[in-house]
Amino acid sequence: MRIRLLSFMLLAGFFCTPAQAAAKIEHWQTAQGSRVYYVHTEGLPMVDIQVAFDAGSARDGYQFGLSALTSGLLDTGAGQWNADQIAQRFESVGAQFGSSISIDMASVSLRTLTDKPLFDKALETMQVILTNPSFNEADFQREKSRTLAGLKQQEESPAELASIAYYKALYGEHPYGHPTSGEIVTVSGFEAADLRSFYQKYYVAANAMVVIVGDLSRQQAEHTAETLVSGLPVGQKPEPLPEVVMPVKAGKQHIEFPSTQTHVLVGMPGTYRKDPDYFTLYVGNHILGGGGLVSKLFEEVREKRGLAYGASSSFAPMFRKGPFTVSLQTRNDQTGKALEVLNKTLADFIAQGPTEAELIAAKKNITGGFAMRFDTNKKLASYVSMIGFYEMPLDYLDTFQQNVEKVTTASIKDAFKRRVDPRLMQTITLGGSDKKSEK
Repeated sequence: MRIRLLSFMLLAGFFCTPAQAAAKIEHWQTAQGSRVYYVHTEGLPMVDIQVAFDAGSARDGYQFGLSALTSGLLDTGAGQWNADQIAQRFESVGAQFGSSISIDMASVSLRTLTDKPLFDKALETMQVILTNPSFNEADFQREKSRTLAGLKQQEESPAELASIAYYKALYGEHPYGHPTSGEIVTVSGFEAADLRSFYQKYYVAANAMVVIVGDLSRQQAEHTAETLVSGLPVGQKPEPLPEVVMPVKAGKQHIEFPSTQTHVLVGMPGTYRKDPDYFTLYVGNHILGGGGLVSKLFEEVREKRGLAYGASSSFAPMFRKGPFTVSLQTRNDQTGKALEVLNKTLADFIAQGPTEAELIAAKKNITGGFAMRFDTNKKLASYVSMIGFYEMPLDYLDTFQQNVEKVTTASIKDAFKRRVDPRLMQTITLGGSDKKSEK
């Protein structure tokens, strides 16, 4: 009965609203130099903890997939415990643990109750996973085989194949250019020792960031952060990633695939987390293709012409310039027409910018729903993790709406003209041949 109650409280935590509309983020460093970001919230006796490292797939080197496999193996065995024992320890206190990677970041997360016996057991388990993972041969071989099976299955997914080709077209040999899960040829060559070496290099205190959001006092948060990283060697932060080299000209690649639909991706390296143009590009993109059913791309491609179920655009800011992407999926025989409309809509937006009415509507849409983006501790922890990892201003959430309101039609037109160049756009189409577009 106790575990059922804990599980219910954990589920309720997904709908727990922080007491304040804006988060007060406190920041300090541990004795070993790990950065800590802490937000105290009240409501439920719960806490969300993340420990992140600059150890995403961009740190794979030429061993594509190494970061992902290392992350996936962390909780398969640690200290004296195997995977089942680790899972049982978390389950016995109603806690939830996870690990994940992105291109820039690798992280582990814990959601647990703050009742001391329950919290202490969950925290101890997380600390051992972080500081003493086993990487034993049996677990490694199992996870490697599972990864290879996933990569093989990926070859049957047109969306995945188009995305892989798209990132390669945008980034080439840059660390952003390969898939996070790796490639069959690289993963096949991994040995358990490769994972240990990666872990020992990047999972160090100097490269760690701790995020704590929940019903813990500042003193408890300090103790928690020190506990989590105390068993890690100090190490050092890796060198910053190289700058992205922009394309020198537009490119177009068609990949034949036995499907009735063609996936279309058009874009170029776009914006980064500390970009002075970020808010202007963000609001502008909401009007262009990020606003769903009310965006220009959706109106031109779907509503007026019925060329696709949807069309959208996005900026994905990272440490270096992440992609600006316009995407749609259409019938093979409509690919040429859909691309024509996509490119014209984009070119018109760059040349003319949005109308004042479109800007007002976009601002209302963005600011009106902003509070819902961090209305739970879990969502807030993700935002704080982003703020901390990219060393954004601590008042980012407080000033977000103010920065949105500052955007003007003129600033959008100016930013898009400077930052989105149709002459450099890379186009990937994957599907059956479009005979009309070949004429």
